[in-house]
Amino acid sequence: MPPPEQLVATCERLLATAQAEQRVPSVSAAVFRDGGVLWQGASGLADVASGEEATPEHAYRIGSITKTFTAVAVLQLRDAGALALSQPLQRYVGEAPAGPTVAEALSHLSGLQREPVGDIWESMAAPAREDLLAGLDDAERVLEPGRAWHYSNLVFGLLGELVGRDAKMDVEKALRIRLLGPLELTRTDFVPSGPKATGYFVDPYSDLVHGEVDPAASGPMAAVGWLWSTTSDLARWGDFLATGADGVLARATLDEMSRVRTMVDEVQWTVGWGLGLCLYRRGERVYAGHGGSMPGFLASLVVNRRERTGAVALMSTSAGGDPETLALDLADAALDAMPRLPTAWKPDDGPPAEIAPLLGRWWSEGLEHVVAWNGGRLRIELLDGPAGRDVSWLRPEGEERWRVEEGRELGELLRLVRDDAGAPTKLYFATYPMTRVASTFGTSASA
Repeated sequence: MPPPEQLVATCERLLATAQAEQRVPSVSAAVFRDGGVLWQGASGLADVASGEEATPEHAYRIGSITKTFTAVAVLQLRDAGALALSQPLQRYVGEAPAGPTVAEALSHLSGLQREPVGDIWESMAAPAREDLLAGLDDAERVLEPGRAWHYSNLVFGLLGELVGRDAKMDVEKALRIRLLGPLELTRTDFVPSGPKATGYFVDPYSDLVHGEVDPAASGPMAAVGWLWSTTSDLARWGDFLATGADGVLARATLDEMSRVRTMVDEVQWTVGWGLGLCLYRRGERVYAGHGGSMPGFLASLVVNRRERTGAVALMSTSAGGDPETLALDLADAALDAMPRLPTAWKPDDGPPAEIAPLLGRWWSEGLEHVVAWNGGRLRIELLDGPAGRDVSWLRPEGEERWRVEEGRELGELLRLVRDDAGAPTKLYFATYPMTRVASTFGTSASA
């Protein structure tokens, strides 16, 4: 379905406004939905000296969006049984400082200093693998693990080392084999292919621009922020973060990566962090993604996983641009302009025979619940419960038992008790008794 004309006009206005008002040499942006690019555009000059105009085909450095690739590679290892998130990072990278777990490393809760030891952002020389590991003895623990969110490029370098060690190859090659190839991200790599934008620093007091350095990296630090990509490729990557892909990573694991583990913005709760993914709240919407910055470039990728809709914004400037706001504005515009129609209800053959007697109203703690069979799944709704925390979806787990696989009381057990005639008399949900009539605490024990 083509985007509405009003949405196209809004996206083009947002793009042009960002490029002009933020004084960015070039901006490339895209909106994606349901596996395809809904809209994309570019504004400004990809190269100022030659006058080359920016197009959606130009590649940009994406900075720390690279970390989402590294994080997915780590979760691949977890799902394959090669590591446990609860184990210390030091178990898999022996040189790593003691303390933080793999999960804390992914969520920027390690407490280790932000950057590798040395003057990487002055010399513009990322440490080689040997130097990165040798410098760990001098790395400072600025916080206790788990105490508070503290961004660390150093730690993601160690996660890149973890991925490379498991694959017995450089992390760049491992990411190409495990992610870039299978997802057909042909314009995403550590070395750009095809047309690319030039990175600039814009003078804050005039309209003069200065070309930025083009830093190189190899080994673990490449996994921190050295990828190049295009809006089309990042739209495909953003859709993968929403849906998963067979043979790459399951959607259930991406659900896990997208759950809040720590809050970055502890006042307004608008920015949180999962397992390698930044989580942005805009009103009632939550987006997963990441921002990125490198000399001459700023970037942002956001996706509303529930709606399978998101946006990308890439800028050729070191400072002054705001790609995260642009990406969020574009994604909001798409969701506002194209609200989903409700899925048509269809009748089916009804519940299995063993489920049918369970359906209907049940009571627990004086609260009314409704057990139903919808879409081939067992469902429990807490009537008048808090929105978003009132429904449980369950899967069978042995005789007369079901396990919550989605929603309220995730992971808890539902157990059925029958009378001598085989009729259901009681349910135990997360150990709380549920009966057909409302009663005081303890009354159900004699029911």
